[in-house]
Amino acid sequence: MAAPWQDVVRDAAAVREAAAVAVDAALLAGVLMRTGEQPRASDVVNYAPFTLLPTVVPQDLFEQAYAVQQDFNLLVDAISQNKEFLEQTLASTIKVDDFTARLFRIYMQVLEEGLAQNVFLGINRSDYMFDCGVDGTAALKQIEINTIAASFGGLTSRTADVHRLVLKVLGKTKEASRLLPNNPSKGLALGIAKAWELYGSQSAVVMFLVEEIQRNIFDQRCVELELWNRNIRVIRRRFRDVFEKGSLDGSRRLYIDGQEVAVVYYREGYVPQTYDQQNWEARLLLERSRAVKCPDIATQLAGTKKVQQELSRPGTLEKLLPGHPEAVARVRATFAGLYSLDEGEEGDKIAATAIADPERFVLKPQREGGGNNLYGEELRQVLEKIKDSPERTSYILMDKIKPQPALNYLLRAHSPLQVSECISELGIFGVYVRQGQQMVMNKAAGHLLRTKATEHADGGVAAGVAVLDTPYVV
Repeated sequence: MAAPWQDVVRDAAAVREAAAVAVDAALLAGVLMRTGEQPRASDVVNYAPFTLLPTVVPQDLFEQAYAVQQDFNLLVDAISQNKEFLEQTLASTIKVDDFTARLFRIYMQVLEEGLAQNVFLGINRSDYMFDCGVDGTAALKQIEINTIAASFGGLTSRTADVHRLVLKVLGKTKEASRLLPNNPSKGLALGIAKAWELYGSQSAVVMFLVEEIQRNIFDQRCVELELWNRNIRVIRRRFRDVFEKGSLDGSRRLYIDGQEVAVVYYREGYVPQTYDQQNWEARLLLERSRAVKCPDIATQLAGTKKVQQELSRPGTLEKLLPGHPEAVARVRATFAGLYSLDEGEEGDKIAATAIADPERFVLKPQREGGGNNLYGEELRQVLEKIKDSPERTSYILMDKIKPQPALNYLLRAHSPLQVSECISELGIFGVYVRQGQQMVMNKAAGHLLRTKATEHADGGVAAGVAVLDTPYVV
């Protein structure tokens, strides 16, 4: 689908002028990241990478992605409450994947002790690509669902204004007026605020659990600012701080530095490198507490690739969402082909198929954060190596999605201005709050479009591959 500014893409002078305006507008709007050279300091910053032009997104697929988000919220929440399903689904994975196994052990320990937590907050982001069929029609296909530290809700809230200005500079005022408003940071903060309110202590704080090095701090600050504007106190702490200064009282209320914590919002904790023994102990302390965890450990496990693959099996969605046939149909319509590599005939067969035709598939480990998936020759080599080993059960296979590329300019600090062939990924943020068994909030909270040059197989914005974008819905 051609964009209504294709004529401009080849006009070098117009592109140069628009890019200069775009960079200044991004800095003015707060589309910012700390620099790679000084990742701990906010006194030297630069703009987060973004596209010069918005990207055309088909309206029917955009609306489909929004329409199914509440269903995905319900599904993730249902999985997080289903011990039997998580046990069965992850049984093979936890034998070979130490990280998932450690998370699972904490999950079981907390269940055995009895949950102190009564309010549950989910902030998810379901990511899709537009698969181009042989007849040229596009279909919405889910890449993954992120249930922990789903990022860029803050910066993308500010990116549409930049693209609106760029289109005006290029003489496309009518098109500029059609860019949709989008403010995930407000939606995410509404969920956190509702969970804080239901926790029931006006003096308690929201704790952002953050990385040691935080290049993407401004994305988090956007959500934080929304909470401060509601007079909700926010503190930022690391796992190390929790280990050294965290404690539980007799009612398992969580205290850090003498302050009661109502909500723990994880922006960290999704990769094995985060954890040493102290950090695992800190994670257990948090999970044992009464504080609302976003996500609690069951919800983090619900976001694993193995769970995603299991959901595609016939009958699984019906068991998890009984009495919701329309929701099941909407969710299933977004699934790409997903295949188990568990030991046995089924796994042997799909492994052999992928080795013979690696371009058809993506090999996915149980990891979040981008940059982990394997494609093509690399996929074939890894599968050849592990095909007869239990290690293969720590991966799943997925059909490779083939989107239609479009031309755009990817604006990165200190990089030359050049046109690239690009593909995009649409994420929809979802927020839900449950108190006991009652769903108190369930909504789609905004969108995120990320775009990358076609030569990059994998990786998101934080990984330095994709850039922020804005959908132009047609």
